[in-house]
Amino acid sequence: MKSNTKSSITLPPEELKLVVSLQSKLKAKSKVEVVRRGLRLLKEATDRESLRDAYRRASQATRESVLEELEELDSLTGEGIDPR
Repeated sequence: MKSNTKSSITLPPEELKLVVSLQSKLKAKSKVEVVRRGLRLLKEATDRESLRDAYRRASQATRESVLEELEELDSLTGEGIDPR
């Protein structure tokens, strides 16, 4: 793929106003810079959500065995800690 490939998009008036407003607030050099920043933020948010889901699945997959191990260790300490 070529670098700096040109693309053209048409935005509804309200979305264009938003881009122009953000361009001013962000002191971006161009409307394209605003869109690029937005795309990067969207990618980062999506990547974080994927990572959260992976940790959630891993936690659920190991939860039962961890609770069993904590119960075994509890008898060694005599603390009477409820792992649940």
